[in-house]
Amino acid sequence: MVYDPERQRRNDAVYAEHKQALAAGEKRVLRTTATGELHSYAGEEIGFTPGAGQVQVSTWWGMGIVTVVLGLLFVFSWALFFAPVLKGESPFWTALFLTALTGLGGWYTFGLARDEHRAAKLRKERCAPKPGTSGRLPSEYSG
Repeated sequence: MVYDPERQRRNDAVYAEHKQALAAGEKRVLRTTATGELHSYAGEEIGFTPGAGQVQVSTWWGMGIVTVVLGLLFVFSWALFFAPVLKGESPFWTALFLTALTGLGGWYTFGLARDEHRAAKLRKERCAPKPGTSGRLPSEYSG
């Protein structure tokens, strides 16, 4: 990465403003933006930050797709559970494990998608930049 003194100056200014906001009792989150600069986000503007090092879903609609897939697996797991009953046999009890996993996973990812959608709307209204996907800060600002 090439050293850019102008970016460093802007990052230092954002960091100082962030510290002042925290001292004033505001709930703020310091993150790098999608362009790599620092930004101090209000708590409700941040949404979710995907993990680093693996394939990531970083948009509300991407997480919505994951929710829909989990919802379809949830419905399939109930069909799998009751399929033997149609033949006069006992239910396939092991399918309840899949039902629990997909139900909880769908509920969790729906919450992430909803929170990210709300945060994206707020960022757009407030002209705040999109957060970066790493959730990591440069070493001179983490601490």
